[in-house]
Amino acid sequence: MTTVLIADDQPMQRFGFRMLLESQDDMTVVGEAGNGTEAVHLVARHHPDVVLMDIRMPGLDGIEATRRIIASGARTRILIVTTFDLDEYAYDGLRAGASGFLVKDALPEELLAGIRAVAAGDAVVAPTLTRRLLDAYVHHLPVVPGARAVSDPRIIALTEREREILTVIGQGWSNTEIAARLHLAESTVKTHVTRILAKTGARDRVQAVILAYDTRLVTPM
Repeated sequence: MTTVLIADDQPMQRFGFRMLLESQDDMTVVGEAGNGTEAVHLVARHHPDVVLMDIRMPGLDGIEATRRIIASGARTRILIVTTFDLDEYAYDGLRAGASGFLVKDALPEELLAGIRAVAAGDAVVAPTLTRRLLDAYVHHLPVVPGARAVSDPRIIALTEREREILTVIGQGWSNTEIAARLHLAESTVKTHVTRILAKTGARDRVQAVILAYDTRLVTPM
């Protein structure tokens, strides 16, 4: 059973999400929050598998709430729900530790699939869409003149092959594409990806993409 917390300042939006989620045999809603502060407190109390996190909420917004939940060490995964005109906020949410994002007018089956994917440890955002966000908002990345990716402590333990795979993950390649282009079995690629996530501390593929940009393994086109 996947437990979900809904964080949104619109009561009708929360009601709609709750009705949809509770119609599923494998999901249950453990709480609702009208702002980020409530979301942080309810995560600490209920330890949900997934939080549906709105961005624009009064007081503590969804991005800062995401940052605090991740910083607390909670195993809860965050799925940002936003609108098309808030891509830059979705980017900030991903950097804060969210496992992906969907738009609020996503089809019900897309929302449900997204929650299940995040709960299973996968990322919801398609690699190409993640690249678009990162390329568009790369000015958010810290500028470290002369810094070399190989010296970054988050990736220094990676083997040459793992660093190569992290680089192409950052370029938006899927596991299937990596396997075909690097002449590897897809199961081998999955093993490499698992090791990369473990060694770097990245929570999922989205965070691995951000890491590749953050360490300058990948630079915007």
